Amino acid sequence: MKKEKNCRLGKVGGQAVLEGVMMKSGDDVALAVRKDDGTVEIKRSKHVSLRKKHKICNIPLIRGCVNMVETLIMSMGTLEDSANMLGIDETEDETKFEKWLRKVFGDKLMSVIMGIGMFLGIALSIGLFILLPNFAVFGINALCEHFGNFALPSIAQNAISGVIRIAIFISYILLVSLMKDIRRTFEYHGAEHKSIACYEAGEELTPENAKKYSRFHPRCGTSFIIVVLIISVLATAFINWNTWPKFAIILTKIGMLPVIVGISFEFLIWAGKHPNWLTKILSAPGLWMQRATTKEPDEAQLEVAIAALKNAMPEEFPEVLEKEGEEKAPPEEGENSSDLQ
Repeated sequence: MKKEKNCRLGKVGGQAVLEGVMMKSGDDVALAVRKDDGTVEIKRSKHVSLRKKHKICNIPLIRGCVNMVETLIMSMGTLEDSANMLGIDETEDETKFEKWLRKVFGDKLMSVIMGIGMFLGIALSIGLFILLPNFAVFGINALCEHFGNFALPSIAQNAISGVIRIAIFISYILLVSLMKDIRRTFEYHGAEHKSIACYEAGEELTPENAKKYSRFHPRCGTSFIIVVLIISVLATAFINWNTWPKFAIILTKIGMLPVIVGISFEFLIWAGKHPNWLTKILSAPGLWMQRATTKEPDEAQLEVAIAALKNAMPEEFPEVLEKEGEEKAPPEEGENSSDLQ
């Protein structure tokens, strides 16, 4: 008999934040954070993707770029929300510069900061993963021409550029993983993956059940970056490094970014919904890298991830709404009620 397709695959995704996890399923978004007093605070919201609002944004390849931009914006907003829920912003006094910024921009201050941060992040990414590797290859090729009187084959220069980009990314992840706060976030990243795997397996969502599942997931953002780096080597193989002007090589690689992101997104969607020997082989590099970006969580962290997942799927887990209703129910008459007797 034909094997029945698992309808739970790809239904929910998430992100690790400061002392918590964000989960998204359809238009429902839930953020769960463990506060200093041990309680878990939940924040639910709605996010309707442009892919639902506009058909053109859901066309294959285009939807990958749309998803990346929306993910960046949501990630920065979610991190800000988790900091506010933890009360981090309230523990430090504002500097004179911060007060001046708040006076100038008012309620739009965070939007301005997020915009500047996103711009700087994209600029840094282009500098680290396109400009630096390319100029390194230009230098290596110049040395070969000067001392060996030969130029590296174009395919070799493209491969070296790809290896340098991957090495930069791996080095960055390994260095930041040494930071205590980042390691905590990586533990919540593992909790996110384990709880999703438990849900997709159809088991009851408990910390005990989620604990036995793998902390590696094929649709992870880490896997996405690794896939982007690998596909970028293949997608730019047509560039002739020995005949094209240097500025043309760099501009072509920057211009190819939307195509590379789109192809990588389609691959991850396909790999996440079709677990077989082929997708396991193709997804292996990304899963290997997750050994650095995810750490084994404890049951308390799994509890937070499960709370976020359930609140992101209120129709499937109606008990979260019932519990909220109980917590917010008005007092009955005669029991701490403000009704007149």
